[in-house]
Amino acid sequence: QVQLVESGGGLVQAGGSLRLSCVASGRTFSRYTMGWFRQAPGKEREFVASSGTSTSYADSVKGRFTISRDYIKNTVHLQMSSLKPEDTAIYYCAGRRTGGRYEYWGQGTQVTVSS
Repeated sequence: QVQLVESGGGLVQAGGSLRLSCVASGRTFSRYTMGWFRQAPGKEREFVASSGTSTSYADSVKGRFTISRDYIKNTVHLQMSSLKPEDTAIYYCAGRRTGGRYEYWGQGTQVTVSS
């Protein structure tokens, strides 16, 4: 059974940092593209960052967030710096095969940035 489990969310003041982690089990994700998405209250889920053959970031987080992977530990991280109140959301980890749709999702971790 494939599982993605996120951790590292919490409450932080604006300008602060958080590091999210996503541990994958049940499958080796080394050949998968792993991504982070987020959903703020009343808004649709949106793409944040991904790591596969290349890395990609949403314009809103470029220069502030960094995605990284530990292939031995089957883990993907999202280092978030210079956080803003508008970064407040539930952050989800997801995985997909190359060229496919995101088919594996975690339960999410809450990030709250206070002003």
